[in-house]
Amino acid sequence: MIFFLLCFEFAKIGFFSLGGGYATLPFLYHMSEVYNWFSPQELSQMLAISSITPGPVGLNVATFAGFKTAGILGSIIATMSIMLPSLFMILIISKVLKKVKDSPVLNSIMYALRPATAAMLACVAFRLFCDSIILKNDFSGFSFLDTKGFLLLIILFIVSLKIKKDPLIYLAFGAIAGILLHFNHILAL
Repeated sequence: MIFFLLCFEFAKIGFFSLGGGYATLPFLYHMSEVYNWFSPQELSQMLAISSITPGPVGLNVATFAGFKTAGILGSIIATMSIMLPSLFMILIISKVLKKVKDSPVLNSIMYALRPATAAMLACVAFRLFCDSIILKNDFSGFSFLDTKGFLLLIILFIVSLKIKKDPLIYLAFGAIAGILLHFNHILAL
């Protein structure tokens, strides 16, 4: 049953998410709330790893989420399920676009999709920010700000504005700093 659910959910993501890998995140967050296969924090970690590994982010996240949920077979099913709808849509769209590429209706639709995609990505960015910086205390029910993580975010943001480098450098530096901060926290306990 879990394999069927994985196939269905990731095929749905592959079919309805427009705008690249980060556009899959609202669907993945919803999946984490409905099925409890992984937590939102685990999803954020999967996204961080997916961002620095080769390949499309959405496909990498699907692979990690499928593996977390049902092992190797789950990762294969999730990966294929998220990829196949796009493949079929591209094949169909390429045939149709050859015939209607100069259509004003099609151009209007494509123009209208841009702000919707931008809004969806902005919501994902806000959710990632909240999941990464605002920590929840399970015992008291209160939330608090991860000051070290927030400070790291601000520093990396300012440095990235001043020094224009490949974003992967900042991702790698942030990942290493996060690991060191985590180990420092564990050693302090």
